[in-house]
Amino acid sequence: MGTKERKEREMLIRKNDIIDAAERVFFEKGIQQSTMDEIAREAEFSKRTIYIYFQSKDQIYYEIMLRAFRVLNNMLGKSLENKESATSIEKINVIAETFIEFIRSQPNYFKVIVDYENQESDFKNQDKVITECYKEGEKSLNILKEIISKGIEEGSILENININYTIVILWSSIAGIFNSIVKKESYLRHYYNIQIQQLIEEAFEFMIRAIKK
Repeated sequence: MGTKERKEREMLIRKNDIIDAAERVFFEKGIQQSTMDEIAREAEFSKRTIYIYFQSKDQIYYEIMLRAFRVLNNMLGKSLENKESATSIEKINVIAETFIEFIRSQPNYFKVIVDYENQESDFKNQDKVITECYKEGEKSLNILKEIISKGIEEGSILENININYTIVILWSSIAGIFNSIVKKESYLRHYYNIQIQQLIEEAFEFMIRAIKK
């Protein structure tokens, strides 16, 4: 390995160390309450070193969100392997089960995704990480879009639905259910005797019934 390659590898390791540290800080305190000073302390670097790699907390947030999307897409890819012969409804059920597992096993990553508020500048910015984030984020939605389109062709999904509206409504519903769980879990459990896992499963079943022919 040459000097240039070694230096690039060391920089990549250091960058990932900073992202790892930022994850721990963000997940514990939230991005708004976190500071670059805290990230620097957690990473055991000077704040000056942090700014060599990242200009702001938002840049680090994008890196974490990119990780989250990649974890989700990897889970979806594995879940849908060898499911070519499955019906569209069966595949949607597989996606639902995968989302449930993602929410259960990676709650912080899911929160990173649903908490992000899009900025108009996102669509004008040529930053590589922002572009990659949106590219990864579209992957799961495109998978769902393809399955719904196939279901309409098969006759298992209502043919008069607008696919783009449908996938946005489904995604918004998932995010809304998650936020209700985060903010109202005790209330739902004490007043309605609702178990969180069951609520998520019921929500997905409800959404599938809404589009199933």
